[in-house]
Amino acid sequence: MGIFSSIKKAIFGEKKEAEAPKINIPSANDSAPKPVSEVDVAARLDAMDGADKLNWRTSIVDLMKLIGVDSSFANRKELAGELGDTNYSGSAEENIWLHKKTMQELAKNGGRVPPEFLD
Repeated sequence: MGIFSSIKKAIFGEKKEAEAPKINIPSANDSAPKPVSEVDVAARLDAMDGADKLNWRTSIVDLMKLIGVDSSFANRKELAGELGDTNYSGSAEENIWLHKKTMQELAKNGGRVPPEFLD
């Protein structure tokens, strides 16, 4: 499993693939909530222990620390490679790019992220 997959799993949780599909026959009295297809990434991260002590909204290192993924240079370099930067050196500019790109990929994979990460 790659670093991005680890990040996604830590934020989204694991899908229960062995679960049988549920058949829902709507009725006039059916007030059951509809399933949510998107994960609110910011809300999930803000709810994690330690979120108030880490700057996960702008720091890839703090984001990785918050979700329990090793934030070492080697792992950030691997993540950068997964997301398209094969010449990652760990500069501040690259870390900013890596954080933004990670958030954009989370959005592509069913996450709802703050709009500042989508441009």
